[in-house]
Amino acid sequence: MTIAQMTQAEAETIADWRYEPPFDFYDTRADEEQVEHLLDAERRSDRAFSVRDEGGDLVGFFTFTPADDGAIVVGLGLRPDLTGRGLGHSFVEEGLAFARGRFAPERFRLSVAEFNRRAIKVYARVGFARTRSFVHETNGGVFSFVEMEKPA
Repeated sequence: MTIAQMTQAEAETIADWRYEPPFDFYDTRADEEQVEHLLDAERRSDRAFSVRDEGGDLVGFFTFTPADDGAIVVGLGLRPDLTGRGLGHSFVEEGLAFARGRFAPERFRLSVAEFNRRAIKVYARVGFARTRSFVHETNGGVFSFVEMEKPA
């Protein structure tokens, strides 16, 4: 896989990805603020990265946001037709390796919707551990999330 700064064209493609229910919760266009952030090159800044496979096809993305406590907050997405196919572990590992080299964080942190047991399992296999649960208003509702961290 190749990870590089996200282009505007890639951001626009990702904004239109549609997931099957219940994972349509992750459709970018379900949250207007998320769409604005993704499509605004200045707001994306140097934090958003696209992932391409060996053939050059766009397969996913990562966002890496430095936190005040030395952590890097990770956001990620795999192209909808690639989810549920056992690719998550290597995808996450490669993204974290990239972030280690670029940001040298003390640890990684991410949040995942509580219903997304599939992703929680992947993150746990990569070494993330639950740190807390919380509720967050997004996508037109209030949802339960799990925060997870791992040393870098």
